[in-house]
Amino acid sequence: MSQGRVWMPGLEASPRPGLRLLLVVLLVAAALASAVAVTTTSHLTRVQYARLQQLEREQNQLQTEWGQLLLEESAWSSPARIERLASERLDMRLPDIERVKVIGP
Repeated sequence: MSQGRVWMPGLEASPRPGLRLLLVVLLVAAALASAVAVTTTSHLTRVQYARLQQLEREQNQLQTEWGQLLLEESAWSSPARIERLASERLDMRLPDIERVKVIGP
């Protein structure tokens, strides 16, 4: 310690200064890669969430349409409507009781 240098533990000269530089470069590259991965993942998550919301809106719209179609089907197939159409369009009538024949087994 005669040349004016102060000895500090842990700051000894590394036998390979290139190894320390390589380690720092690798850590910086890993940090940058991690930052890009986080940014990309966040973007993809937002895109997928927007798509999910769009699909949920579409599902609600289709559920509403399905309910309307069920109501329309029940209106079109009501027995009263069928009987009315049979009598108006096809001139179908219930037979008189005298004309009904019961056939046994």
